[in-house]
Amino acid sequence: MLIRKVLILITLINLFPVLSANAQVPAPKVPEFTFYQLNKKAFTDKQLVKGKLLFFIFFDATCDHCKHALQQANLHSKELNKTAVYLISMDSEKTIHAFLKDNAPDLMKSGNVLMLQDVNDEFIKKFTPRKYPSIFLYSRDKKLLLYDDNESNMTHFFKLIETNQRK
Repeated sequence: MLIRKVLILITLINLFPVLSANAQVPAPKVPEFTFYQLNKKAFTDKQLVKGKLLFFIFFDATCDHCKHALQQANLHSKELNKTAVYLISMDSEKTIHAFLKDNAPDLMKSGNVLMLQDVNDEFIKKFTPRKYPSIFLYSRDKKLLLYDDNESNMTHFFKLIETNQRK
């Protein structure tokens, strides 16, 4: 029995480098993309707001963790008013509206927030998130400042946004 446990442990240790090498690394800079506004108009990376931090939240309306992430962002909507916020989902327009109405009503009203639909499944391929929710903060020059996929860490984003807005 002990030999079996040791062999399993050795196998796991040997597999760890292979597994970690295959782990997705979040996009280090904003990639080229085409998403769609809820009015069906195309929106590309060329249309991102210039001179502001870029805050992307990729969510799924059936994801409970996403619900909590958007609720946290909603609570901090005033702190995000100088940041370009992009809420992206592969869900239907109707589902996105209902989800955001329930979980982020203040964000929906903000002029700095754009709701986008990923109808061509580009986000996962190009931004390479690990799971839902995927939260990315990019600098004014489109370089990744912070990535996380744990809604419990939303405060890290708000602190970093506050620090960068003072610059």
